[in-house]
Amino acid sequence: MSLVDLIAQADERGLAASGLACLDRCVPLLGGDDEILRPLWGNLTEASDTADWGGILDQIRGKLGDSEADGDSEADGDSEAVLLARRMLAAAPAERTGTQVRVWADACSVASLQIHRLLDPADDPATLDSRRAGRTEAMPPLAAAELRRQITVLEVLAEHGAGGLRRALEVSVEGRRVLRAVVSRRARGRK
Repeated sequence: MSLVDLIAQADERGLAASGLACLDRCVPLLGGDDEILRPLWGNLTEASDTADWGGILDQIRGKLGDSEADGDSEADGDSEAVLLARRMLAAAPAERTGTQVRVWADACSVASLQIHRLLDPADDPATLDSRRAGRTEAMPPLAAAELRRQITVLEVLAEHGAGGLRRALEVSVEGRRVLRAVVSRRARGRK
């Protein structure tokens, strides 16, 4: 099933987790530590109150709002990737329900794939829409891995509901480590 289909069929928890996972993998661009989004992940559990989502989100925005990502990256051409990551955070809906979370999850999917394409040294000849629809031949490795992570998160949550959150978080942590390494390598290459 394509990424577009998985997003279309996801429930609200799956959509929120999908958007959050995309944002979580891009935290290295925002200058946040690995635990910065953990409270939002906690808000996706069965025992959580969806009404708390907005307050938690505001706290995180406050912590990340003035931070600079990797100091040199914005000055040296990675500014578009940083801007896309900041937009993902800014666009997160205040309520974890309704069509807003679906729109956010879809936008995060596109933004995160675009970020990975921008940071991948290989050019991608195809459009993001075609990649999200399932056409992955000749896809650059960094973006291809991000696409697989997005699909995995949605599949796990569709199959296991809240019980799949741990696996979704593991997938995001893996992706965050990869992106952090890419950002670090690019910064070293500019010095």
